[in-house]
Amino acid sequence: MYRFQINASTQKGESIGLVGSIPELGLWDLQRSIPLQTRGDRYPLWWVDLEIDMRQAAAQSGQGRIEYKYVCFGPDGNPKWEALRLNRWLPIEPEYQDCSIVVEGGWFGVAQACPFGYFLNPPAAAPIAPSPNGLKIVVIGSSVALGCNAWLLKGWADHLAQALHQTHGHRLVNASEVGANVSTTIDRFPLVVPPEKPDIVIIALSLGNEGLAYCFPHQRRAVQRRFESGLQQLIKMTRQLGAQPILGGVYPHGEYSPEHYWLLRDTHSRMMHWGVPVLNWLPAVDDGQGRWQVGTSSDPTHPNGEGHRRMFQAIDLNLFQVDADELAKAKQPQPQEIPIYRDDWGFHLFTSPNEKYLRVINTSNHPYRIHPHWQELQSALRHQAGLIPGIYIAKNAAKDALPFFSVRQDGTIETTVEIPAAADLEYHSAFHFFSPNISEILFYDGHLGILKENDHSIRVINESEQEYNIHPMWKEVRSALKVMPSGVYEDLLYPELPFRTMMIGEDGLESRVKAPPRSSILFQYQCPLSAISRIALIPLGDRCAIRMLLYKMEYDGPAFPFDLTRTTNLADVADMIATNFQDMWNPAFLHYSPDAGRIYHTKWTGLSFAHEVDATDDPIRSMTPVYERMRIRYTARSQRFWYTVQHCDKALFIRTGVTNRDCVLDLLEKLKDKCQGKSFRLLLISPQPSEEFADLPNLLHRNLEFNPDRMYEDLGYWMHCTDVMRKILESVGVSSKNLFWCPPKPPKSALPK
Repeated sequence: MYRFQINASTQKGESIGLVGSIPELGLWDLQRSIPLQTRGDRYPLWWVDLEIDMRQAAAQSGQGRIEYKYVCFGPDGNPKWEALRLNRWLPIEPEYQDCSIVVEGGWFGVAQACPFGYFLNPPAAAPIAPSPNGLKIVVIGSSVALGCNAWLLKGWADHLAQALHQTHGHRLVNASEVGANVSTTIDRFPLVVPPEKPDIVIIALSLGNEGLAYCFPHQRRAVQRRFESGLQQLIKMTRQLGAQPILGGVYPHGEYSPEHYWLLRDTHSRMMHWGVPVLNWLPAVDDGQGRWQVGTSSDPTHPNGEGHRRMFQAIDLNLFQVDADELAKAKQPQPQEIPIYRDDWGFHLFTSPNEKYLRVINTSNHPYRIHPHWQELQSALRHQAGLIPGIYIAKNAAKDALPFFSVRQDGTIETTVEIPAAADLEYHSAFHFFSPNISEILFYDGHLGILKENDHSIRVINESEQEYNIHPMWKEVRSALKVMPSGVYEDLLYPELPFRTMMIGEDGLESRVKAPPRSSILFQYQCPLSAISRIALIPLGDRCAIRMLLYKMEYDGPAFPFDLTRTTNLADVADMIATNFQDMWNPAFLHYSPDAGRIYHTKWTGLSFAHEVDATDDPIRSMTPVYERMRIRYTARSQRFWYTVQHCDKALFIRTGVTNRDCVLDLLEKLKDKCQGKSFRLLLISPQPSEEFADLPNLLHRNLEFNPDRMYEDLGYWMHCTDVMRKILESVGVSSKNLFWCPPKPPKSALPK
């Protein structure tokens, strides 16, 4: 029985028929065409089951194939043929006369160069007689390895099985699964591969099943890294069985872009240098842009029969001509660790070539220091350790020892590493930590990796030469951390260092974190956010000095209303806050001065703007674009202001510039009204005696002056002022460990009613 099925979008009253080159298909006579059926729960799929005498067809046909087309009949019975250059076809195979075969047609009007069909109930495979010198080969992969979209699933693996049995007497078992990716394959591997007791395992997976073609651009590097780390884990699992791993190479996808193709080639290049044989398929089926060559695919993700044939022909069968003695040696238990260095005082180095780790043992009573100039040790590493370039991270890190080091291209260590007395440390390649069975990759851009090791642990790996500044305004990173439980996470080893506290809320990251070059930091959950009192720093202007100082301290976040303005009159500031900034950017009160290059406010005469007119504007003729830009900017800044006031635990308002006691008292009253019982203080920094403001509630005064003009001209002065400001904030209990960070786009509900 042959089940012909096709997807067809039809109108009311239309139907689909089938006509072809044999009597059972009407001999191309539309009057004898075979009607297909559909059903509401299966539409747009149409199908028909037919009995075809393949033995008679073989005797009558000189081509060895049956040709056919689908026809759409209108309500009036008029036919519409598929507009195809060539007919559809399927091979005549009398040996399958008693089998049920599904013939997949794809979509009406779109025919593939090669047919695709599969057994409805696969017949039992004929047993293959064992060969005295034959090997057992297991293929574990995805649908392409299974043979999908090749006729009767006779894909590259099936061709390979026949060729290897004929030439070497090998026996191939295909344990592949539709939809498999590295994570599911790692889970399945112990269940399906060890029972076969293989000599060789072919690992044949694809970047396509990892989601590369359809993920967001910022997720592509993470997909690539997860795929490569997963392959490394599968290689390791294969070697642990005493079997030889062979990798199926990467292959195209019909919807890859130039960036996808670059990542595909990048992965391909690395795989070719892993010391594992690779089935190099790209030259056989790649069109030079990451897509399938014309005529080699049936859909974006699968090769057709021709594509499978080319993939098989690209395989070097000599890879499977394995020396029996060599294979027997590989099956012998391998030492987990190989000693590569020792001295007479108890310092030892061991390596595991397969595991790619370095174990450092110091049994002495004295600390050791591994440094790049230790020539004897570096020579041992270069020639015996087999370390791969990149970051190595301690699995059992100790506070007195650096928890990571960097390896050069030649396999030597380029980082100075302190090894305390009585230490036993195991450093693994970063590949180990990216492996799907170790962690979930939340973010990766090719250099910075943020990994979820469990519900309470986050590992940050910086593989670059530069420090990474991770902050809430980095949208992709902030969102990626939403999967973690809300709370406070701290550096496991060095929580006292600045920017080593990660705060995560319902919307993701809510603090700034810094990762040194070529480093790894493990953040562990400590407490809920409600357990700490987070302090918001809210500048109230005068000039931009506070914004400049917070920028150098890296305490700055998205701009607030007063950050980039000049407000010489503190009474204006108090009034703007009391009126919820409603007229701050109202065009009716704004006036541009071409001489000063500033926008002045006529209601609050101490308020002016110097950063709102762009070089492309023509403010003399039209201020409309400027006003519209100000509306958008200052609406957002005021939303942040009120969101911060409402959601922080404590507020520290900061104002610079000379003023008087009455203005300060008025501002304090208005802040008290807006804070509605929330704890707040006003830090006033002005070159005035503090006695002038004595006994004012919630006021901190410092008799200082920060001159922004001088900061712009003199970096040394700017850094000096920054150091002074840092000490002031530390004196009132503000640090990176309790700083409240406002999100760039708080909800509109933050606006006061």
